[in-house]
Amino acid sequence: MTHPVVTADAGASLREVAELMRDRNVGSVVVCESGRPVGLVTDRDLAIAVVADGIDAGSAVGPYATRPLIAARVEMDLEEAAALMVEHRIRRLPVMDGHELAGIVTIDDVAVRAGDLNLAQQMTAEVAKVALPEFYFHQRGG
Repeated sequence: MTHPVVTADAGASLREVAELMRDRNVGSVVVCESGRPVGLVTDRDLAIAVVADGIDAGSAVGPYATRPLIAARVEMDLEEAAALMVEHRIRRLPVMDGHELAGIVTIDDVAVRAGDLNLAQQMTAEVAKVALPEFYFHQRGG
């Protein structure tokens, strides 16, 4: 688990969130309302849903956050967290300690900790198939 987690208020601009990602070298930011985590924005979200659609970079990030926030509990073991990621087809999983954000686990973290290359590849493939269906199911050529 990585701690501390990079967060932004739902009222922060898309540009501010992109700058946070760049400056903190992260691929996601947890979006908070009144100090409580409510969603997640990834670098891919910014590229696909914001830049590609010509959304003003000064717009608030809140409406572009993935909701509801799927999160693990700090007392979960690695297998439970991995199962949650596969079930919800997500690559990043915030970890909560009660109502507090304790950290974040990525699919890469799980792969490293599991020490099982086959498991890591299977998880990545399952998540990627849903996240990138056009890559797996797109008719090529012809």
